[in-house]
Amino acid sequence: MGSNSNKKGMEIRYPATRWQDAIPTGSGIVGALVYGNIIEEKIVLNHSALYYPSDNSVVVDVSDGLPEMRRLIYGGECRKAAMHLRKIYDERAGVQVESEDPYQPFCSIDLQMPTDGPFKNYLRSVDYETGKVNVEWTDNSATLKRELFVSRESDTVCLKVSSSKAAGVSCKLDLVETRNEQKDSASICHSFSGEFKSDISTQVNIIDQSLTFKGEFPGSIEFGALGKVSAVGGKISIEEDKLCIENADSFELQVKLFVNEGHECGFARLQKAFADEKTSFDQAFAIHQELHAALFKKVSLNLGGEHQSNEELLMDAYVGDVPLALTQKMFDYGRYLLISSSRAGGLPANLQGLWNGDYRPAWFSDIHTDENIQMNYWLAMPSGLGESALPLFDYFEKYIDQFRENAKNNYGCRGILLPMGMTTKGYTNPNEYAYWTAGAGWIAQHFYDYYLFTGDLKFLENRAVPWLKEVAHFYEDFLECGEDGKVHFAPSISPENRPSNGNSLVSIDATMDVAICKEVLSNLCDACELLNIEVEGVQKWKSILNKLPTYGINEDGAMREWIHPDFDDHYHHRHQSQVYPVFPGFEVTKESAPDIFNACRVAVEKRLVIGLTSQTGWSMAHMANIYARLGLGDRALECLDILSRSSTGPNLFTYHNDWRSMGLSSRGDSLPPFQIDANFGITAAVLEMLVFSKPGEIKLLPALPQKWNQGSIKGLCCRGGLTVSIDWNREKNELNAVLKSKADTKIDLFLPKFVKKLNISSEKVVDKNTFLGVDLKAGVEIQIRTS
Repeated sequence: MGSNSNKKGMEIRYPATRWQDAIPTGSGIVGALVYGNIIEEKIVLNHSALYYPSDNSVVVDVSDGLPEMRRLIYGGECRKAAMHLRKIYDERAGVQVESEDPYQPFCSIDLQMPTDGPFKNYLRSVDYETGKVNVEWTDNSATLKRELFVSRESDTVCLKVSSSKAAGVSCKLDLVETRNEQKDSASICHSFSGEFKSDISTQVNIIDQSLTFKGEFPGSIEFGALGKVSAVGGKISIEEDKLCIENADSFELQVKLFVNEGHECGFARLQKAFADEKTSFDQAFAIHQELHAALFKKVSLNLGGEHQSNEELLMDAYVGDVPLALTQKMFDYGRYLLISSSRAGGLPANLQGLWNGDYRPAWFSDIHTDENIQMNYWLAMPSGLGESALPLFDYFEKYIDQFRENAKNNYGCRGILLPMGMTTKGYTNPNEYAYWTAGAGWIAQHFYDYYLFTGDLKFLENRAVPWLKEVAHFYEDFLECGEDGKVHFAPSISPENRPSNGNSLVSIDATMDVAICKEVLSNLCDACELLNIEVEGVQKWKSILNKLPTYGINEDGAMREWIHPDFDDHYHHRHQSQVYPVFPGFEVTKESAPDIFNACRVAVEKRLVIGLTSQTGWSMAHMANIYARLGLGDRALECLDILSRSSTGPNLFTYHNDWRSMGLSSRGDSLPPFQIDANFGITAAVLEMLVFSKPGEIKLLPALPQKWNQGSIKGLCCRGGLTVSIDWNREKNELNAVLKSKADTKIDLFLPKFVKKLNISSEKVVDKNTFLGVDLKAGVEIQIRTS
């Protein structure tokens, strides 16, 4: 059995012993984690909608306490101010409530197989282009193979087990409650404080060769799974409450799930679906493969490097020489994970994407709005996965009424206020972290970016502008004009950092608050002027823009994290919120504001003066994206290399931190939680290193590391509705690129420094010294080649 020649995937030579190390696959709504054990295999199943219900939030109006809170803040008593509204809330609510419902494992496929002597040639793998997971080994008598995928068409989990020997497959099958391997979350995580109460039952039916799993949570949340088995040859019977398959040539298991439909309705629907579809494994896979591959193949990266197993690649990385093949594999993996965990009709990818095997998952596997959910979707639009971004918008729009209540009850404002963390409800109540008000504005960036990449005017008018207006209404009411004629943010939070001279997160005029407000109002004005709507609103929002505080630079030459002079910078922290105007925003570039641009570079460097022990997996991914925007490709790649050595598991899942205390990140007291944001952040960083785009401007290879001397990227998408493909060889000073625009447009095109002479297949090109002015016609490709 040789190595899989398909390089768009991964190969692992060892089985998993924890769900975090299993191989993931999914349809965007239903997921599976394949351990790859030979005689006692477990495949954990997930459904994006299955959350354990906690108590409902108690909604209390505490907005009458805001004036006193602000008096305390401006009086220098920020710690007391942080507790003020919470004290009022506790007095009026009278109870403590959970803010989020924890995401739950659904059930597991339990599969027991005998083996004829010791195994050899073991391999588990996944093909990124198809989403199919394979587990293969040889014993004394045959080569055995398991194949599994989750249908993107029907959300059905499809398993096939076969042998090279006739009548060579025997096993016992069941659908069971997932065994909880981690009773308590790592100490660095928030944990669910309630008691889990669930009613679980399983059933085997020999007549129709089916497996049934029933679950129920308090509050009438019913869920279930129905599995259907078919075999080629052999005998099927019931043994020890399991479906027993003896001496078959092969067998197939298909499993369908439902959540919150009621058992009677849910199982009736699944039975009908099985009766209507009647598709074999191979037939279902053919349909699924076409749908999955159509998304994955939209963008293709080639950095070179030898195809090896994960173990070989990670060991090379641990020594310090991170292989090109590992970087490319991680890039592809991020796109594969987003396709597999985020699809229209489902929920957005949470802190663990779609996959979880714990009943008390870290941070509830929630939607964290002060960094993590945004990082999950940075890669979506540039890598051609706009379809995968749609659940993000659907999710936040669903809770708009609750967000309005938050704004009213906490601050007496119109508009919307998002919680810092949420799952199945959108309420937020006063606490130190909840005083960060920029979550809705940061999500607004994704709404507007969808329009910038697609040019979809209907989306802009019907979804982006309404969301932006809600955020703007909040700012209109929340901001106070000071004696200096400027509007100010109080309370203000720079996630999740405290000033070095303070004892509370609560502050005045955090730079990120100002930057996000500026971005929201600027984008809203541009959109309304384009659509010829909201004339009076535009005048009002421009007036606020003119009154926003000016960014500051401290005595070290770094961008101030708090504009207000009473709050001093604190470098010992993983968040880097003050550089938002450079990344993930693009208000500030080297050309548009060189002083602020350089101050942001210094601010990032200052985060490293204390070493790496304040960093995490996701923060290294974030830093890589920032370095890419700063044009520092080698520094960006260094961050990705450190991440691969410190916070990457055997299946390439990224962890919150390094659990081995090697000085490459922060550490916890136990094994760190899997956290998918860094997986997505790695892909986003590679994209940023290869192309920068904003409306009217494209930079090719703006942060190319020295190690990437040659390579190619195909199909990368840009703001302004352009696609770009690039082949490069820096040693030969060669660059070949193709640009194509959806509409007639003009761009400023920046080329890498190694390009000397070139030919462009367009008559409308103007050399502007440091860049080229290029006119593009809709649908017409522009060829750029070095001569």
